Amino acid sequence: MRQVAVRYFGAAFALILSACASDRAPDAPAQQTAAGDNWTSPGGDAGKTHYSTLADMTPANIGTLGLAWEANLGTNRVLEATPVVIDGVMYTSGVAGRAYAFDAATGKELWRFEPDVDMQVNRTVCCDMANRGVAVARGKVYVATLDAQLYALDAKTGKVLWKADTVDDKTRGINSTGAPEVAGNVVVIGNGGAEYDTRGYVSAFDLDSGKLVWRFHTVPRDPALGPQDHPDLEKAVKTWDPKSRWDIGGGGTPWDAINYDAETGNVIIGTGNGGPYHTIKRSPKGGDQLYLGSLVALDAKTGRMKWYYQQTPGDNWDFTSTQPMILTHMKIDGADRPVLIHAPKNGYLYILDRRDGKLLRANPIVRVNWADAIDPKTGRPHLRPDRADYATAPKIVFPGTTGARNWHPGTYDPQTGLYYASVLDMGNLIYQTPGAKPMRKKMLNVDAALVFTSVLKDALPAMPPPVQAAVKALPEWQEVLKNPGKGELRAIDPLTGKTRWSVPSDGWQDRAGTLTTAGGLLFHGNIAGKLRVFDKATGKLLKSIDTGSSILAAPMTYRVKGVQFVAVMAAWGGGGYAYVPPYSAAYQRGNQGRLLVFRLDGGPVKLPPALPALEVAPEPPAQAAGVTPSTIAKGQQLFFGNCVMCHANQHRSITPDLRRMQPGTHQLFSKIVLEGLLRQNGMPRWDDVLKPDEVAAIHAWLIDEQRKTRADELEKQKRGIPLDAPSLAILSNY
Repeated sequence: MRQVAVRYFGAAFALILSACASDRAPDAPAQQTAAGDNWTSPGGDAGKTHYSTLADMTPANIGTLGLAWEANLGTNRVLEATPVVIDGVMYTSGVAGRAYAFDAATGKELWRFEPDVDMQVNRTVCCDMANRGVAVARGKVYVATLDAQLYALDAKTGKVLWKADTVDDKTRGINSTGAPEVAGNVVVIGNGGAEYDTRGYVSAFDLDSGKLVWRFHTVPRDPALGPQDHPDLEKAVKTWDPKSRWDIGGGGTPWDAINYDAETGNVIIGTGNGGPYHTIKRSPKGGDQLYLGSLVALDAKTGRMKWYYQQTPGDNWDFTSTQPMILTHMKIDGADRPVLIHAPKNGYLYILDRRDGKLLRANPIVRVNWADAIDPKTGRPHLRPDRADYATAPKIVFPGTTGARNWHPGTYDPQTGLYYASVLDMGNLIYQTPGAKPMRKKMLNVDAALVFTSVLKDALPAMPPPVQAAVKALPEWQEVLKNPGKGELRAIDPLTGKTRWSVPSDGWQDRAGTLTTAGGLLFHGNIAGKLRVFDKATGKLLKSIDTGSSILAAPMTYRVKGVQFVAVMAAWGGGGYAYVPPYSAAYQRGNQGRLLVFRLDGGPVKLPPALPALEVAPEPPAQAAGVTPSTIAKGQQLFFGNCVMCHANQHRSITPDLRRMQPGTHQLFSKIVLEGLLRQNGMPRWDDVLKPDEVAAIHAWLIDEQRKTRADELEKQKRGIPLDAPSLAILSNY
């Protein structure tokens, strides 16, 4: 789940298994072969297929689907988790690692866990205060908080049984947003923060005591420090330049996909990108840079590596391999094979033999120009540096850093043999920012400028003339003009990569997770707030329910006392959370975080009230004495270097639009930024990065922006033009 925010003001800133409805109880790890009455992990079953054997709901009766119950979780930030249901109890997570238990039939809240999270961590979270779910085993609920603390809670009461600090280096920007994974006698959790200053790793803790059992770093450390801290990294270090930017950490964070394969005893992790983005600034002499952009299989008992498969060697493009993977069986080349299905950000759909990591299939599912083929024998991509290496000049790269796929879960359906998922066919312009940059502790170290092809035509005139000329000379420019990008819900043959059917998305940020059932249905939400039900064989829309809340998470289904339910978490956010798309329910009705549960013959959904029309920005205070045009220019530069990741200054943003500050906020501006006055609200302090005069310069620029915004909006009001007319802010949800 990554976000890079870029805004232009003349320059860029930067799982065939048999049906089985007999599920295991909470005191046993989730090793069922398919989800039935219970949904024992965020992915449903042991393979994380997001497929259910329940068939009470069918195309013939789905028209009566309605609301059974809902829970308002009291947040306006993103909800990405897929709930777990075991023996009639639903467990789920919310913002920053909150956890909840509900009676799954009635919605009665049984308990909630609201951890004390150090919100200073928000400084190093690229993509909102997300959490993607809990793990349940041995009568415990495991959840990781945003500040990378792992909790074991009593499943009946929510009481804390133990807490483990997963942070291995307090000086770096480490966070946690993924769901823990139970693997035998341990629970495994990864970390996030590759764009900042982190060195990726996964940690395994004893289920009962919380004691650290093993830890595996995904990239090596500086070889000058002596032998590597894990024997399997001695091979990896040879694939890096000895003079790499070890100070930045290397990246490779396994921030999402972690799957336990009980058949092999392995924990398989997906690793992230490196930082800075381009290898020339990370590992100057190149190399594959293991284990960036890889799938890595680790022995669940010891943490020793069994195999790895690197999907993007020497990654320059934020092509993370952290996207959800699916473990299943498929007949390939005449043999039944235990396989792993995986669609990372890089545009290919892979099938591997999960016993040894051997590549079985790799097919593109979107436009790809960074490589033109995957060698079936070696598994290596054939790279196209002439088309995608931006070391010395701008390039338009397909897919973009948003990824063809991202964290939004897909489904493998054993009935149809198809893979269902949201797919984004879009690229981005990418080029290096000039000069060598010093490492910034707990700060972004991306060192690249990005513009998505969806807006490149409109953004280009704002770029420097040499960049404009270079872009128009690229062969991909005509492709951008022809098809700047599109998102779709697709049914894909995983063996060939071919699309069987597709449904267009409302916009490229519209990328929710999926669920299919043995009843012939596909459930999928969108950020316009519609929960939609399709015929999974044809893509025909069978039912659409307006919930009034944007949906990004994957729906799930379960059964209690013979009644089938479908549940989904709903709230906008994630990467690019500061920009709320105008076509989203969050923009129209606010971002009320809700858990929505449906059944046949259910009732209507009560929509949140529509938001009132925008008001003209308040009158800002006068500039402080001594503020000059150079002060304001300096403030603009500092804002885009430090603040823009969260503050997009967009209408109806879920973070404050700083062009609309009230007088009291202006008065406290310095205390908020330097002293952390609103730290527990999610606004960290910045006194370790910014000096008082720099904060004053940022404030001066914001005052100037507010003055211009007010004048512009007064003119629009006078002319009857909507105040929320579009602006060129290039932000993303991914």
